[in-house]
Amino acid sequence: DNIRVAKIMRQYHIQKREDYVAYSKICGIVTKLSAKLKTLPKEDPFRIALTEQLLQKLYDIGIVTTKKSLQKADEITASAMCRRRLPVILCRLKMAETMRVAVTLVEQGQVRVGPQVVTDPAFLVTKSMEDYVTWVDSSKIRRAVSKYNDKLDDFDLL
Repeated sequence: DNIRVAKIMRQYHIQKREDYVAYSKICGIVTKLSAKLKTLPKEDPFRIALTEQLLQKLYDIGIVTTKKSLQKADEITASAMCRRRLPVILCRLKMAETMRVAVTLVEQGQVRVGPQVVTDPAFLVTKSMEDYVTWVDSSKIRRAVSKYNDKLDDFDLL
């Protein structure tokens, strides 16, 4: 168990073990909730409503890929939560080559999500916010990318 945790922490470059423990607890709570929901009759309106809410939340966060069945909520893992962290999203969007570089960029304050500058690598990015991950306006990386794409504006140089 300890080796598996260390492997996941190394893979997703998680600095604090508490973050991983929190993800595991959330997964446990969701699994317990889905198990309790499964004990209710299938046609129960309360079960149907809560199942839809739970699957919608998990889908919006990006932990499950479909909203079809409660079975998906049973199968979520801490790794699925780790895949929604900002450095992982940066690597997936090809804004950083490695996880270590992505964590460094986030800690330096080079990345923003929407209008908000994020300096915490444990920041979880929802599916809807994934489109708004970009460089800070004053970032040298943003300037270099703009220059490479011939989109550098003279106003940005000020």
